[in-house]
Amino acid sequence: MDLASASSVLRLLADPTRVRLLALLEHEELTVAELAAVLHLAQPRVSTHLAKLKEAGLVRDRRAGVSAYYRANSEGEEAQRKLLDSLRQSIDDALLREDAARLPAVLAQRAGTEGWADTVAGDMERHYSPGRTWETLARSLLQLLETGDVLDIASGDGITAELLAPHAHSITCVDSSERVVDAAAKRLRAFTNVQVIQGDMQALDLGEQRFDLILMLHALTYADNPALAVAEAARVLRPGGRLLAVTLGQHDHRTAVEPFDHRNLGFHGDQLRGFADAAKLDVISCHQISRERKTPHFEVISLLARKPH
Repeated sequence: MDLASASSVLRLLADPTRVRLLALLEHEELTVAELAAVLHLAQPRVSTHLAKLKEAGLVRDRRAGVSAYYRANSEGEEAQRKLLDSLRQSIDDALLREDAARLPAVLAQRAGTEGWADTVAGDMERHYSPGRTWETLARSLLQLLETGDVLDIASGDGITAELLAPHAHSITCVDSSERVVDAAAKRLRAFTNVQVIQGDMQALDLGEQRFDLILMLHALTYADNPALAVAEAARVLRPGGRLLAVTLGQHDHRTAVEPFDHRNLGFHGDQLRGFADAAKLDVISCHQISRERKTPHFEVISLLARKPH
């Protein structure tokens, strides 16, 4: 972040009202009227400050019916976010604490006049409600699956196998780390249909075992030779079996992934299709499935392929 950009943000936040607004919007998504009620300010004044914060990219808004909901922009420039984090950690003020104390009453008033679903329509996945979590959704939908014999390559400490085990005939987990394999074995010891072994995805030593479904969930970023890893997976697939590979899209954020020991910087969809073609698999689909909201906005792509009969 250059000096001019930093100075611009600091000038913007020289007004205490804008700091108070940002503090609230980092925790809740709120309308102008709700912000005015919490801050004890006139709505036009709040709107003026929000417009300046939005212009600077510090807040975002979304429409829901006739209302506009504002929230802090979590997808802003990383350097800008770090500057704001530094300021936030340095401020301890009674006025901010009073604002936070008034917020629950305003949210309760909203709940009394609008249904919860109405207030989060269009942005529901970002908001918590009791019992409604991504884990619950995953465990619920997995009951619909019949996966047969499964191979989980680069299985980590076994969380995927734990979810799938009640719905699979058998699961074999393979990971290269002895410590991770030990952790997975402890997690999965209650399942008699799961085995965990240490191994190399580029040289699978599984004897005559063959599988109906092979998972490579974020495995390929750890492969020195990803084409060989896909070929090895194809080799141990049964005819008609499926390979699901999920991995980062190609990026140039090396420093961001270095702490995670990635061996490469992700892949283009055409590369994944090429790996599958070379392994004599029929590609069913290959496309981007998500893009992270926070910088550097990593994209995730998915390959689903089948071994011909």
